[in-house]
Amino acid sequence: MELASFDDLLTAARQQPEPQRLLFVFARIELPENATPAQRERFERREGGTISPCLCVDKAPGEVADFAALKVESEATGQRWDMVFVGSLDGRGGIAPSADEAAQPLRFMVNAINDGRVSDFAAFDHDGQVLRFA
Repeated sequence: MELASFDDLLTAARQQPEPQRLLFVFARIELPENATPAQRERFERREGGTISPCLCVDKAPGEVADFAALKVESEATGQRWDMVFVGSLDGRGGIAPSADEAAQPLRFMVNAINDGRVSDFAAFDHDGQVLRFA
């Protein structure tokens, strides 16, 4: 499914045949250590950098009113972030996954993002705009 907005993601999650648990990994864009002058220039133009996960949370779709509410809650942690990646976990037999069941998939998401495998997830910038990675 092609997402046009964060609301599309919430709507899709709420319409799945099995209850979902949404997995959120917030990340910063940072200048790599030992960056070359070219890397620094691209970073200054907001065209490059290293994606570094900094905050994770899981929620049932009903616990997220909209992007603005998610942003306010995340900013209350004091962690600066530039983008958020979103994955989901399917329930079984009409039972939604628990927060405990989400812990390992969240770790897998963080590892995937650290490895540069970001296209597996929905992604949104700090203002809730859909991000697409080439």
